[in-house]
Amino acid sequence: MAYQITREDVWVGAIEDRPGELAAKLEALSQAAVNLEFLIARRAPEKPGTGVLFVAPIGGEEAARAAEKVGLSKWVSAHSLRLEGPDRPELGARIAWAVAHAGINMRGVSAAKFGDRAVFYLAFDSNHDAERAAEELANALRQ
Repeated sequence: MAYQITREDVWVGAIEDRPGELAAKLEALSQAAVNLEFLIARRAPEKPGTGVLFVAPIGGEEAARAAEKVGLSKWVSAHSLRLEGPDRPELGARIAWAVAHAGINMRGVSAAKFGDRAVFYLAFDSNHDAERAAEELANALRQ
């Protein structure tokens, strides 16, 4: 079974570190029929009392307006790939080595397993790096 590698805009924004803040942002997105696949919320230790929220996908004008209304915007300083396919024990290492062997540095990575499938979100510093990484990953995971 093949791996699907696609470009994905990740949206990011600040979040107050207090009960209900995340719930309020997610509720606003759900009211705009946003169906998130990817969500990371964490504290920002360098800014006490705040955190950061990353979500994807945000598709369509209504979803974008809802995201902007709650303080989210496209993460323009990072260029992301979404990789999905069959899970196997060495998959994370194969992905990391394929990118490393191409001389590309990853800005961040998030991954999860769902049954026999895995989904990775990989962030890069430039569009060029993301495009090159997609090519390298397609070749490395074809084997």
